[in-house]
Amino acid sequence: MENVISISDAFNESTESNIFSSVRQTYMKPRIVAFIPAHNEEKSIRDCLAGLGDQSLPKDVELDVIVIADNCTDRTEEIALEAGEEFKLNLKVLTTKNNKQRKVGALNFAWKNIYGDPLDLYDKKLTRFQEYYKSSVKAILGMDADSRLAPDALSQLWEGLMSSRNIGGVMAKYTMRMPKKKSLISKDDVHYEEKIATGEYGGAISRWWTHQQKQDMASWLLDLQYNGGSTYVLGGQATLFRPEALQDVIDENKLDGPWQDESDVEDMLLTWQIQKKWKTLISPTARCFVDAMRSYHTFRQQRNKWQSGTVELLTNNNIGVKSKHKGKIWRSQFKNLTDLLIRLLFISLLSVAVATDQFYWSWIWLTPIALASILNTILALKTPMHRPIDVILAALLISPEIYLWVNSITFANVWLGKLSANKKDGWAIQYNAERGNTRSKLTEGIIAVMLFIAFVVYLCIDHRAFLTSESVQTAVQPYLQTGWIALTYLTIFTSLSMLYQIWTLRGRQTA
Repeated sequence: MENVISISDAFNESTESNIFSSVRQTYMKPRIVAFIPAHNEEKSIRDCLAGLGDQSLPKDVELDVIVIADNCTDRTEEIALEAGEEFKLNLKVLTTKNNKQRKVGALNFAWKNIYGDPLDLYDKKLTRFQEYYKSSVKAILGMDADSRLAPDALSQLWEGLMSSRNIGGVMAKYTMRMPKKKSLISKDDVHYEEKIATGEYGGAISRWWTHQQKQDMASWLLDLQYNGGSTYVLGGQATLFRPEALQDVIDENKLDGPWQDESDVEDMLLTWQIQKKWKTLISPTARCFVDAMRSYHTFRQQRNKWQSGTVELLTNNNIGVKSKHKGKIWRSQFKNLTDLLIRLLFISLLSVAVATDQFYWSWIWLTPIALASILNTILALKTPMHRPIDVILAALLISPEIYLWVNSITFANVWLGKLSANKKDGWAIQYNAERGNTRSKLTEGIIAVMLFIAFVVYLCIDHRAFLTSESVQTAVQPYLQTGWIALTYLTIFTSLSMLYQIWTLRGRQTA
């Protein structure tokens, strides 16, 4: 006779002796185990768990939830336990102390709780009960504590993972949550500051900035889907892994857990390692809602971490891992470089041409502008839950151009940082920015740029007679001609790239 062990028993090892004293042949129902690392996430953990409580599970598959309270100094553990009872989840909380590896250490701690620790000095073996439980785990769901799965997302991820034996991980499509209007809260509300601090509400700038990140994510997701759904990064916000794929990473690299802190983009490093033997895909239907970076400062620090981690994987041969998507990532880096060069070259040539009275307008310059407007309008319309103002600003190229400049500054900063001998801790920098421990220098930077522009304009006006003299024009003209020719070729290349992207967006793929 077969007997099924309930999930609640699976988290209660005290029942083991009673079970095995009377049962010879035992199996457990297949299950998904969710790993949720949480460092001081008392404001977001309940919403994350509420999303798991909303899920409809595949037939005969059960869900266990492990929250890893990582070096917490707030009520994360208490709130997680309360939410587990409220949403009727089979939940346990693991607590770490003095974990130096942050998210990576927390995830590996949860993994070892199920699969054992190969670094254990006493070489403890799993009990029969633990072996049964381990073999019942058919998928590991990695989630961030500030993300929330849409209803049915878990079933859709499961369907994608189980559609073929060679799939090692399936990622949900990410959509940034739009803050509610700050004006909805009365300033007389005694909880006004507390509600604003949660990030649930935001002003016009915060909501606009959230949409730019959402549109950027939509563009990336649409590109992945057009190219078959294979992804070079299984994002940590919501990815369903096959345990065998994670175990292969451990065995092949002689690790004590699947996740490593050798890179600022630990999820990309893990994905590349999985891709040696397994496919990594994006789900066409499963959606996960994630928090956006609400300010310029936190966004810059997050993107600095992502960009620097990506560049490190691309350029550091000592990491010993490659991806079939490496060419695609290099092309993305080249596009960033081209976008930056075009703008810097255009500003320089235009300034010199105007200052020396050698500027001539050509209507053909409107071609790349028109293509960019069409492309960004389509992307804005394909971005989930867009607003009319977002589409208008995209069509006018106001929002895309500002967003591109911010990313270009990050791109330049990261590559210049490669020349530095000191490696920065991207995790610590981003964490301090999100907690308000550091401040942005955006205001000072804008003032400095405006003063520089005013100074240059003053010099041009004051020395206009000299700058427009025949001798200066003759000396400058060859350089201007060469510069405009170079800019023309770069612009043609970029225009063809935009045409191709517009062509790829004609399909029915959704972000």
